[in-house]
Amino acid sequence: MTTMKTVTLPDLGEGLTESDLVEWVVAVGDTVELNQVVAEVETAKALVQLPSPYAGVVAELLVEPGVTVPVGAALLRIAVEEPALADDAAPTPAEPPDRVASPTSDDDSAAADRPTPAAGAAPERTSVLVGYGPLVEGSSRPRRRSRSADWAAAHAVAHDVGLALAGGRTGPKVLPPVRKLAHDLGVDLNKMVGSGTDGMITREDVLRAVSGAEASPAARRPSALAAAHRPGLARSQSRPADDVPAPHRPDAVPSAPRETRTPITGVRKQTAAAMVASAFTAPHASTALTVDVTPTLELLEAFRSDRALEGHRVSILTIVAKAVTIAVGRNPSLNAHWDESAGEIVQYGYVNLGIAAATPRGLLVPSIKDADGLTLPDLADAIGRLTQDARDGTTTPADLAGGTITITNIGVFGVDTGTPILVPGQAAILAMGAIRRQPWEFQDQIALRSVLTLSLSFDHRLVDGAEAAHFLADVGEILARPGSVLRMV
Repeated sequence: MTTMKTVTLPDLGEGLTESDLVEWVVAVGDTVELNQVVAEVETAKALVQLPSPYAGVVAELLVEPGVTVPVGAALLRIAVEEPALADDAAPTPAEPPDRVASPTSDDDSAAADRPTPAAGAAPERTSVLVGYGPLVEGSSRPRRRSRSADWAAAHAVAHDVGLALAGGRTGPKVLPPVRKLAHDLGVDLNKMVGSGTDGMITREDVLRAVSGAEASPAARRPSALAAAHRPGLARSQSRPADDVPAPHRPDAVPSAPRETRTPITGVRKQTAAAMVASAFTAPHASTALTVDVTPTLELLEAFRSDRALEGHRVSILTIVAKAVTIAVGRNPSLNAHWDESAGEIVQYGYVNLGIAAATPRGLLVPSIKDADGLTLPDLADAIGRLTQDARDGTTTPADLAGGTITITNIGVFGVDTGTPILVPGQAAILAMGAIRRQPWEFQDQIALRSVLTLSLSFDHRLVDGAEAAHFLADVGEILARPGSVLRMV
C-alpha cells in the first residue's frame, strides 16, 4: 500500500522562524532513503542540509529555489510504501509515543479508523533528524488510510521516470553556490569533470564551460553572468533593471546590466540587523597598539621543523588566538556580557573564541568552544576547520552560537588597522592588521623589523579604558616576546 507523505520545514533551532530554499538535491521520481539529504536551506546563520524523514519516491516538489519558507510550510511530497495490514488485525486505539515533534502530515481526508501496523512490522523510523522526533520500537503512531488517488499519483510518477533509479541520484561533486551558478548559466554539471579536489566542480570550471558545449545559449542571462563575476551575487535572486536582451552574436558574451538588485536575505540580512543593533546599543570605544612581531615569526619558522607540530598549520592567527585566551584570563572583564533584561553582568569562566570569516554569503563568526583549554596544535586545527567550513558554506548553527570574544583578521586584505563593530552580546573584538617590514627601533638602533597593528573595540559599559589597555598590552607582549608567556600563566 502506497501513501503520500508531506514533508515540511522543521524547526532548525536558535529561534529561527524561516529559511531560504537554496536548492533541491533530488528531483521528482528519485528514490530517496531515510535520512538522505533532499534539500539545502539557508537560515540567517548557516547553510543547512535537510534529511528525508521517509524512504520512498519523490512525488512532488512544492517550493522553488530562492523562496523564503516559514517553519512548518510544506516542502515536498514522498510516496511511501506502507506495510500491508493483516486481514485479521483488529484496529486498536493508538497510544502516542513519548515524544512527537514531527513536522510531517498526511494529505488524506479525515478518517475515523486509525489501525496499528500488523504484528512483526518494522517500526516506521528510529533515527533522530533535526526537527523530527523518534519512534520507539513497538510504539503505534496513528496512521490514516491512504486514498486511492494518492496511490495512483505515486504509481504514475514511479512508472514514468522508472523506479530503476532506486538509491537516488548520485550527481556530480559540487558545492551549492557553484550548483546555483551552473543553473543560472545553463551549464549541465552531469557532463563536466571537475578540476578540484577529488573531482569537485569549481566556479572556474563552470565559467570555462559557459563558452563551451555544456552551456545553453538561451540560458546565459545577463543577470546570471553578472552574478558569476560577483561572488556575493552567485546565490542571490538577481534581476537586471533593464530586462532587454542584448543582440544575439554567437561569438559575444552579453554585457552586464547597468543595475542589479539583490534581495536582502539570509546571512546578509541577519548581519545587517546585528550590526545596527550592536552599534546603537553598546557604547563602542577603541584603542590600538603596533607591535614588533619579528620574534613570533621566528618562532613560527622554528615550529615548521618541530615534529610534534607536524600536520598542524600553526600560523600568526593561531598565536594571536592563544595570546587572547591568555590575556582574557588576566583581564576577565573583556570576556563578559551585559544582560539588559536581567540587569546583570554575566562573567564567563570559559572562552568561546569567535573567528570572523568573510564568505560569499556574508560575514560569519563561528566560535571555538572552550578555546582557553586547547593546546596550540588543537587551536590550529580548530581554526582550520572553522575556516574550511565557512569557505564551503557548511558552518553549523551550533558553531555560530555562544561566542564570548572575537578576533577578526583584516590583515589578509592588506589593511593595517580598523575599528571593528562588536559582535552583539560580546564585550570585545580584536582586529589583526597586515604584517609590514619597516624601520623600527631595535636594541637602540634602527633595524628593518616585521610589525603589525592590533585594534581593539570594546563595550565601555563592561570594560574601562585601563582594562582594555592592559588586555591589549598583554597580547602585544606575548607577540613581541613569546617567552613572556611563562610569567603570565
